[in-house]
Amino acid sequence: MSSPALTPVSYVVLGLIARDGPSTPYTLKTAVSRGIAHFWPFPHSQIYSETEYLTGLGLLAEDRESNGRRRRTFRLTAEGRRALASWLSEPTAEPIHIRSFPFLKLYFGYFGRPEDVRHLAEMQLASLEGQYGNIQQMIERLKPHADADRKWQMALADLYSRVTQALIEGWKDVASAAGRKNGASPRRPRSRRRPGSRSAVSQHS
Repeated sequence: MSSPALTPVSYVVLGLIARDGPSTPYTLKTAVSRGIAHFWPFPHSQIYSETEYLTGLGLLAEDRESNGRRRRTFRLTAEGRRALASWLSEPTAEPIHIRSFPFLKLYFGYFGRPEDVRHLAEMQLASLEGQYGNIQQMIERLKPHADADRKWQMALADLYSRVTQALIEGWKDVASAAGRKNGASPRRPRSRRRPGSRSAVSQHS
């Protein structure tokens, strides 16, 4: 079973070193920014303290240069590999949590102006399209390794791409709805008749 003393950041560090081999805190930080930060953001400064913490637990071993910059490199121990494997063997039913400021604004959009909602949607579309482009770059980087050690990272990137596409289509619908007059669905014009006049049905009844 996973250790209660370990956090998700602990497993990020263990997993990246298992994948990439001995790493410095800086190379770990770079690796996080290229992939994990897209779906699990956290302060990158935690990596420096986490490598020391895991070394103290015996899950990592440290090698330090004897001169020059005295750069520190961390490698996975057998115990660290067992801890990572134990964590991966435990499935989770935890739902995906979305903490979105734009969603919060959209929720209360009724109390604003339709153009406010439209501008919100347009800003989100611009942001999401940029995000989608970044994901496609990530997929291109993964392709050469997709049949080797990056198979499931490619699966995650593809899943992330689909979610982003769905959000883009959803915000397009919001922008379209907010662009209509008064933000309401178009209605068929109702026929008007002068007060006191009878309808065509009553005239022929």
